[in-house]
Amino acid sequence: MKKKLSILAVLAATATILSSAPATGAAPAAPKVVAKGLLTPLHVSAGYDGSVLVSEEFAGRLVRIARNGARSVVYNNPAWDVAGSDRQRGTIYFAESQGAGPMDPRPLAGHIRSIGTDGKHRTFGDLAALEQKHNADGATQYGFRNLPATCAAKLPKDVPVSYKGDVDSHPYGIEVSGNTVYVADAGANSIVSVDVKSGKAKTVAVLPPRSHRFTAAEAAALKMPACIAGYTYRFEPVPTDVTVGPDGWLYVSLLPGGPEDPALGARGAVYKVNPHSGKAKLFADHVMSPTGIETDHDGNVYVASLFGKGVLRISDDDGKQRVLLPATLTADVDLRGDTLYATVNALPEPMKAPDGRVVSQPLTGHKDD
Repeated sequence: MKKKLSILAVLAATATILSSAPATGAAPAAPKVVAKGLLTPLHVSAGYDGSVLVSEEFAGRLVRIARNGARSVVYNNPAWDVAGSDRQRGTIYFAESQGAGPMDPRPLAGHIRSIGTDGKHRTFGDLAALEQKHNADGATQYGFRNLPATCAAKLPKDVPVSYKGDVDSHPYGIEVSGNTVYVADAGANSIVSVDVKSGKAKTVAVLPPRSHRFTAAEAAALKMPACIAGYTYRFEPVPTDVTVGPDGWLYVSLLPGGPEDPALGARGAVYKVNPHSGKAKLFADHVMSPTGIETDHDGNVYVASLFGKGVLRISDDDGKQRVLLPATLTADVDLRGDTLYATVNALPEPMKAPDGRVVSQPLTGHKDD
């Protein structure tokens, strides 16, 4: 149950099981297909010029799709995982990582890269070095609390009874605000800020563990010893995306470590993080596999539910969730003006050509300057 593989490996493995699951719900308007035939479009960011940037993460490629549908490669480096992107005053920012997890033989490495309006590239913010020096969640205890030794002895060898956070880094989603790039580091279980001018990276917050109390039925379904029923496991929090809300707080989508599929229910969450103090508050619980997040000017939250029913809208007023854009394998979401963008079919089915897509849908009554 410990988070041993990179987020990409876990999601890809789970997609093999769930990629054929049908989406349900009623859409307020049929989404428009902006682009198709994409390989793992796990991240999307929309621009004021009507174009979108899409990260084909497994391919190490960042693609720009113009308003008229024309496609151009902005950056291509298969040696890296190209993750979330954002734009500010014509400059493109995106995260790169490698060596995510013990199954990856490459050394732990990750940073922010920018491409200026003059075409010049810059690399800054050594996220792996920050994690290796400080290990953001190194003092956090994960695993079972007070599990009897006789029961602990029955656990599978790959399930640690109790452990502290490992050194790991996998920058996944980003948000640019002023001279700061905020990074959701899915490996470090933290939110990191990177100063654009100095390139210095520092930890803003470590997210709290995601606790789950096992039932007898869940233990049986996971082929775990029956004696764990009634005991709580503190799973690792895996931040997948970050955005700045209208209140100035950071809104973070969070996967739970361990099983990412619905076997244990909707265990994902959305947290609010004070960017100055690092204080984290729960905004929404029981969210199915949230991997992308955005907010509007009214404080409503939009979540890409990868193994759920599509794009969810979580009301700032009452916290209720509703499906705004039904889809399968929805990896990311963004807003620009009164239009919502999302990447769907984001993980390819086995033995089939990739058909990841970017879709858009107008938001009736939504205002976003």
